[in-house]
Amino acid sequence: MHFTRHILTLAFLVIAGARVRGDDAPAAPSYPDHARLLVVRDLVGRETPVGGLDAWRVRRAHILTHFQEVAGRLPDNERRVPLAVERSTPEDMLSYTRTKITFATEPGDRVPAWLLIPKARKSPAPAMLCLHQTTKLGKDEPVGRGGKPNLAYARELAERGYVAIAPDYPGFGDYRVDAYRLGYASATMKAIWNNLRAVDLLAALPEVDAGRIGVIGHSLGGHNAIFTALFDDRLQVVVSSCGFNDFLHYFGGDIAGWSHAGYMPRLRNEYALDLHRVPFDFPELIGALAPRAFFTNSPTRDANFDVAGVKACIAAARPVYELLGAHDRLRAVYPDAEHDFPPEVRRAAYQFIDENLARASR
Repeated sequence: MHFTRHILTLAFLVIAGARVRGDDAPAAPSYPDHARLLVVRDLVGRETPVGGLDAWRVRRAHILTHFQEVAGRLPDNERRVPLAVERSTPEDMLSYTRTKITFATEPGDRVPAWLLIPKARKSPAPAMLCLHQTTKLGKDEPVGRGGKPNLAYARELAERGYVAIAPDYPGFGDYRVDAYRLGYASATMKAIWNNLRAVDLLAALPEVDAGRIGVIGHSLGGHNAIFTALFDDRLQVVVSSCGFNDFLHYFGGDIAGWSHAGYMPRLRNEYALDLHRVPFDFPELIGALAPRAFFTNSPTRDANFDVAGVKACIAAARPVYELLGAHDRLRAVYPDAEHDFPPEVRRAAYQFIDENLARASR
């Protein structure tokens, strides 16, 4: 057991390294098949099988480069201003306190969020970044202030002893920001940056064990959990509910829904929504999370994300997890449900979080 954990730790340090900065992204060759992850290409298209950590590190770097070609580069540390957290009066929620806060993410911008801190907890406690779905309520839904009860995962995690932060996505809840005026190529990258700063906030809290932080989200929050974790190795466990499938199965390959101003406009403006030209796909993103723990809730009747496309992503990512000795850290659940996060699946996800963040502490 100790030997296995040591190997996984070394693998993660070799592959992920420090948080990735956009200006460090190397040149990357194109990959015509985004589901063939255990192959690395050079700039003239020659292919070599990925047989070990060094080769996978190169392939993973290519994946992050191609994602940034669409979403825009991750900001460098010049934008990492002091958080300057402002808090309202805490609300007593019996087993935890709930406080509305804002925090600075970069010059001229502050993000509204809820911060939930359990009362009876072992200190320092594990923590979760909780990302909301597409809803006007924004951050209020994950904390149980309206919306769908099945999506109140920040509240439920706080009741389980987790410190939880739930920020607004750009344009939702109380958060009005023009990501493009701030120099971003997408609202997606602005949200990623904001989420990284939310993790900065969690890691700085005396109530939080900075070595045991994860992320969870549904739908909009489900894919942003993946996007954020790509760039922050502090996120040890990732839970994505109804958050993705491969582009081929996304409405029959019509990816226009990903290209509006709330997501990544370059998909339309630079790649003409042509899957043959788009330089990344979700099988690569899931594989790039390895060896960290990944759980997906992907219902069989989800009208947004065809489950066949989810299974294609998991099948493509599984060899990477196996290569890194982390086959037990990739879990997919396919309930007979629509675009939802059913109670029994949430319980399974929370158990998965418990187990993997406990493992991260050893």
